[in-house]
Amino acid sequence: PGRRSALAISRRQLFLTGAPVALGVAGYAVYRQAPIFFDQFGEEMFQAVAKAPAKPNPLGWKDVGLNVAWLGHATTLIQIDGFTILTDPVFSKRCGIDLLFGTLGPKRLVEPALAIPDLPKIDLVLLTHAHFDHWDIPSLRALASKGIPVVCARETQDLLTPPKWKSVTELGWRETVQFGPVSVKGVEVKHWGARVRRDTHRGYNGYLIEAGKYKVLFSGDTSHTKSFQELSGSKPIDLAIMAIGAYNPWIMSHCTPEQAIEMAGWAGAARIMPVHHQTFVLSREPVNEPIERFMTAIGADTSRVVAHEIGREWSVIT
Repeated sequence: PGRRSALAISRRQLFLTGAPVALGVAGYAVYRQAPIFFDQFGEEMFQAVAKAPAKPNPLGWKDVGLNVAWLGHATTLIQIDGFTILTDPVFSKRCGIDLLFGTLGPKRLVEPALAIPDLPKIDLVLLTHAHFDHWDIPSLRALASKGIPVVCARETQDLLTPPKWKSVTELGWRETVQFGPVSVKGVEVKHWGARVRRDTHRGYNGYLIEAGKYKVLFSGDTSHTKSFQELSGSKPIDLAIMAIGAYNPWIMSHCTPEQAIEMAGWAGAARIMPVHHQTFVLSREPVNEPIERFMTAIGADTSRVVAHEIGREWSVIT
């Protein structure tokens, strides 16, 4: 009852702010279809966004070896021998639907570890799928450059403005594309790709990134699937960047921390970087539960885990 009362109050407070009035008919339609978003919007409206626990220094990375940093949620920097990749860039304060009064969707708990002006030169952007917490239009507009190519899932490039990018390549599962020294392969995952209710034709990917001596798996969102077994080969994966949050109640499309570890093991990954937690409230599990379960499941072998706090970075030269 207390929770229900709080939600009712927050919804009423939101209406008192005049936001739905500013939205007009469209706002009323959204409210009728998904009042929970207004509930969450009202609850989060006056919550402060915390600073990231750490700030990486990619400008100090050497142009050899593998360097990675977690910027928040599924946004990471991956640099292999000086070639820098940005994954699922979301730098906005909220992720969601852009409307007249702002963005209707979850508010960040923690600021990005780096702002867009602080990023190094980006050589490639990877977009796994079109969900709002992975495909943020304001961030992509700010990043758009004719010098940066983009890789995205099948049937999603219409959400971009291709002339503003060097190139836009849609990639399906097990398809590979080359950018200079780096190859990117679409990985089969168990998720879904619709941005809104009816565009179910859109694809969704993980990615296997390979250059020189190094291999990195970026899982994107996935529930438990044995498709990761086909990634295991004679050359081990140096790092698997695995999503570990938003599984309650969305277990059919997001894996548990324990399942993420198992799938990284199936892929033959030497180390794991857990992401997709502690940034947005997208599900019912407590904010800290995913990383606590993850570390418990890892046990004593914590050397397998890298950069498990927002802003942490990790480097290796072999």
